[in-house]
Amino acid sequence: MKKTISSIAFGFTLITGLLLVFIGTRFLLLPYTAELAFGIQTPTGNDYSFHYIKGIRDLAVGLAILVMLLTRTQRGLGILLLTITIVPVTDFLIVLNAPGHLTERLYPHLTAVLLGIVLGAYYLLVSRKSSSNVAL
Repeated sequence: MKKTISSIAFGFTLITGLLLVFIGTRFLLLPYTAELAFGIQTPTGNDYSFHYIKGIRDLAVGLAILVMLLTRTQRGLGILLLTITIVPVTDFLIVLNAPGHLTERLYPHLTAVLLGIVLGAYYLLVSRKSSSNVAL
């Protein structure tokens, strides 16, 4: 059972990291398409500076998650996931308050909030258990 939960957490965290890399890359390469998928549409006058800012941050966070996951830095990964959950919470509220928002555009942000909380708490719990077994 323990191994199954660990595998599920690993899989969801891997997918989360990869999706953030994908989303960040899409904001860098296809900013307008990424904006629509995000759930808002703003007039930019073909100035995608903020899209690029968002893109590089999503890409960097996705890479950080993947590096911490693959190096088994569980405590740091737990702290990172819980801390960055503020991002999808804010994204959810932005999309929710956007004029003419589509309800289905809220689900990815809500899913990210739930994954951040559950996975972050899991990795902190696992790291705490493993560190309590270490002799000083």
